[in-house]
Amino acid sequence: MDILQLRELQAINTLVFETLGQPEKEREFKLKSLKRWGFDLLLGKKGGETTYFTAVSGKRSVGEKYTEDEISYEVEEIIHELPKNKKIFAHIEMIQGRAYLIGELREGEENIEILRVPAGSILLAYFKKHKLHNLIEALRNVGTALELVKQRGQEGKPVSYEQLPNVARRFLRGAKDLEKDAGFGRVALSYWGENKDGDARFRVSWLLPTIALFDINIAEKADKLLAAFK
Repeated sequence: MDILQLRELQAINTLVFETLGQPEKEREFKLKSLKRWGFDLLLGKKGGETTYFTAVSGKRSVGEKYTEDEISYEVEEIIHELPKNKKIFAHIEMIQGRAYLIGELREGEENIEILRVPAGSILLAYFKKHKLHNLIEALRNVGTALELVKQRGQEGKPVSYEQLPNVARRFLRGAKDLEKDAGFGRVALSYWGENKDGDARFRVSWLLPTIALFDINIAEKADKLLAAFK
């Protein structure tokens, strides 16, 4: 079988399940989510004006003055509970092909940007901190949606849905349920059967909204689904 024949078989027989829609633009998070990502919420002076901002967890203390990127900061308070009526929202913004996590503190029409960092770097550090090793291994690229890839064994002709083993079917069911929680998703599975040693051969590509993976509950579910698919 030449490469053209193989690709044709895979294009026709790869199983694709999509949760239609667009990756969500933003998601509301609790203050503890900032901690999980590795940041403290601070109140103080930034460039001489009183406002809220963030710093790496544990790096800054009350009364400390410092300068970053030519902007002066003075820490007056480390916030442990969100002020009444204020909420944290975050979204992914694409800048010259790179994804950034943008965090905002919002009350009514007032919107204060408190975080702007490369999404991929923060996501991987966050996965490592919470021991989500299957997500780390599977992560391939990050935009408003991210791609997770898991592949085992030599390529071949994908089998039909009816021929899938139970472990593959359970993964697909779990992936579709998680995509409903996230509001968007696309999973493509090529299952090539087993090798002579009885090991599964497959390739799965899974798209999920990047901002949804910053939700620890969704991230943990995705990690467990990938771990169970062997």
